[in-house]
Amino acid sequence: MDWIGEAIEKVRKKRPLVHNITNYVVMNTTANALLSIGASPIMAHSPEELYDIISIADAVVINIGTLDDRWIYSMEKAARLATQLEKPVVLDPVGAGATRLRTETAVKLLENRSVKVVKGNYGELFALAGEFGKTKGVDSAIKDPDMAKSISLEVARKHNVVVGMTGPIDFVTDGKELYSIASDGINLEKVVDKVTGLGCIVSAITGAFVAVEGPLRGTLAGIATFKAVAELASEEAKTPGLFHVKLYDWLYMIDGNAVKEKVIVKKLL
Repeated sequence: MDWIGEAIEKVRKKRPLVHNITNYVVMNTTANALLSIGASPIMAHSPEELYDIISIADAVVINIGTLDDRWIYSMEKAARLATQLEKPVVLDPVGAGATRLRTETAVKLLENRSVKVVKGNYGELFALAGEFGKTKGVDSAIKDPDMAKSISLEVARKHNVVVGMTGPIDFVTDGKELYSIASDGINLEKVVDKVTGLGCIVSAITGAFVAVEGPLRGTLAGIATFKAVAELASEEAKTPGLFHVKLYDWLYMIDGNAVKEKVIVKKLL
């Protein structure tokens, strides 16, 4: 996957403008992550300015972490405008499956056919798989990578999107091709559950990569790059606060050689 290093350099050269409709918890975190990797973030939610912003944006990231009626309206309007203006949309269905509102909002955005990429964890993707997901069970998928692969393929085919499923092993698929992204994760396990917003960072920087590489390659590059960054940060930081800082440092320093050293990307289909 030598092209991942080239994709990182494309992001830094082009500095894609990524429009984020994201949650209160991670606005600052994801903006800093985008700046560190070399992209340009904008965090804007008002429906009155969506057309102006999406017109100049290179990608749109919709994160449903903190929902209310006005935000849902903005998300749906942004998705429609992005389709009209031919801008890719990345959806992070935060908490889908946990509440009816989150699941229904994510499904509605997908049914509008505006979303090009869905990046979620095992539980969120299971919720979006509908009855197929309900019959399998997320706990089983975490223990059984083959089941996780099946869910990823199901969601990709059902909604005609690229799926990035993050977990102990990440899977990326467009419903035809399927890739796994793995690392040893030894140091990472000690701090990953002590820092909020890591999945949201993945979605944000995936938006930057999708802007320069397209949905499938962009999702692969975004997830693989962050996995390498998190591994490198965890090697230098044994506490949550320092780990958070080191994430920004390594997003700034990461290159293709570091990704190849820390992450194994395999084509499965």
